[in-house]
Amino acid sequence: MAKLGLSLLLVCSILHMVGTVDSAAARNSAATSFIKASCRVTRYPVLCFQCLSGYASTIRQSDRQLALTALSVSLSRARSATVFASKLTKVRGLKPREHEAVKDCIENMADTVDRLSHSVQELGRTGKAVSQDFMWHMSNVQTWVSAALTDENTCLDGFAGRVMEGNVKTAVRRKVIDVAQVTSNALALINRFAAKPRH
Repeated sequence: MAKLGLSLLLVCSILHMVGTVDSAAARNSAATSFIKASCRVTRYPVLCFQCLSGYASTIRQSDRQLALTALSVSLSRARSATVFASKLTKVRGLKPREHEAVKDCIENMADTVDRLSHSVQELGRTGKAVSQDFMWHMSNVQTWVSAALTDENTCLDGFAGRVMEGNVKTAVRRKVIDVAQVTSNALALINRFAAKPRH
């Protein structure tokens, strides 16, 4: 009898575990579908989904969390690009114009990091904000992220022209274009979140 009771307990435990796994999988599947559908409003939907699908369990089906995560990804990549550009200034054999362009790019990317950091903090404040306060916070975020996107494009402008062709330009462009694309996607998701009716 004791063995039967133990067996039943074991079966119940296994069934409970399977049920928990199934419900977690269902939540993740719903979150993944939500992310994919939301990414359609962005300019680079495939990149958007690649960047954000790994955070499905955090995002769930929250527009706010989706925008916040997209912004955090953008900030992380901007920091990485800034560190990368800083290392390039120490490379031997840089042409004077390349060195100048890289230095200017570092300044622009530092501004980007600063604006995105402020945006993450500001978007974090929208959780309990109501009506006018919410729109004020969102307006700040939209302004700063737009300015960050301008900074990124300004960095790329410094490498314009044939005289700048070469490995340095190629390396910097690859990094900064990636940051600009994820920032553009983040802005689209922020705009989507800002435009949603709030009850």
